Amino acid sequence: MRRLVVPALALLLPACTWVHMAPGAAAVKVVTAAPTGCERRGEVEVSVKDRLGPIERNPRKVRDELETLARNEGPGLQADTLQPLDGPEDGTQRWAAWRCRR
Repeated sequence: MRRLVVPALALLLPACTWVHMAPGAAAVKVVTAAPTGCERRGEVEVSVKDRLGPIERNPRKVRDELETLARNEGPGLQADTLQPLDGPEDGTQRWAAWRCRR
């Protein structure tokens, strides 16, 4: 029985999501380029585990979790818009925070 549980667990863990959206974060918009007419509120750097031991997590899940973590930081900076400053690398990503007064 144990021989079946360990491989099954190894296949399921990379698909798990541990990051949840905080209150107010759903209103924070993500854009690909710096917005015009907005006030820069700062930068945030977020990180998640991109591998569990020797097992690499699904890159899309890692990107989604990084975006959610960045959006969670938006309300604390009084930002309503986020822009990625670089791509995810080793489970870490930097974001610019903007207030655009939509």
